[in-house]
Amino acid sequence: MIKPSEFIHPEDAAALQQLESIPGFPLLVKKILALGLEQLQYGINMASTIRLSSKQLPEIYRHLPPICQRLGIEEPEFYLEMNPMPNAYTFGDTKVFITITSGLVEMMDDEELDAVIAHECGHILCRHVLYNSLANYLRLGANALGILGSLAAPIEYALYYWNRKSELSCDRCAALVTSPEVVARVMSRLAGGPKSITENINNNEWAKQADEYDRIYNSNLWNKALQISVIMGMSHPFAAVRVREILRWKDSQQYRNFNPLLSPYSQANYCNSCGKIINDDWTFCKHCGNKLK
Repeated sequence: MIKPSEFIHPEDAAALQQLESIPGFPLLVKKILALGLEQLQYGINMASTIRLSSKQLPEIYRHLPPICQRLGIEEPEFYLEMNPMPNAYTFGDTKVFITITSGLVEMMDDEELDAVIAHECGHILCRHVLYNSLANYLRLGANALGILGSLAAPIEYALYYWNRKSELSCDRCAALVTSPEVVARVMSRLAGGPKSITENINNNEWAKQADEYDRIYNSNLWNKALQISVIMGMSHPFAAVRVREILRWKDSQQYRNFNPLLSPYSQANYCNSCGKIINDDWTFCKHCGNKLK
């Protein structure tokens, strides 16, 4: 079983430690949860999106179970949302669910969709979901209710800072399920458009843009202030930065140590209905009853 401590990005771990050291932060989380916002979002999702399963759009649902098995996590509920913007998010605390958009399904091939779903499952494995949900509540305007009061700005910005760093850990999780190259491909789709346009992107050249960005950021105090003003309310790092980070990790000993652990899964067979691992000698899937031969 994969442990988050074996791949978590060090900036994620450091940012989380800083976040949890803010006076009153645990009380803040409890206060927001007490408002019933998790139940509100879950109800809206249930009524307005499509819950995927072995009986509902199984060709999409089948991506989820093998990833959960691979990571050793309980399978969350899985939803499809009609939205032309490619996106995915994980929400909840007591009842965690993953939602992907129609734009994402249309833009990504099977490997890329696996990487996105594995990224979202990484949030579950790393126990990011509670704080991620809090960040999403704030972006949706929860602070307009006066939840944070005078503490609003420092807590919000600390939360968003950690949120950005947590994405780097989940990119690593996606790379363990697919590969760093697939994760970089996902970034190219999200940043530049569909495969017909971005298929031949040179990721190493793209990663160099992150180095150039760092030079701009660090060139003087004014440029740093300008860049901070842009990123401080963002939920995700810039795409070029994410590509550089995952390509660097690809060359690390930590990543190479994982390959033997994951290789048995790459040879496994999966039911095309429920997506769970099956044996070669099965005539019917013992998980869902689907006829295999």
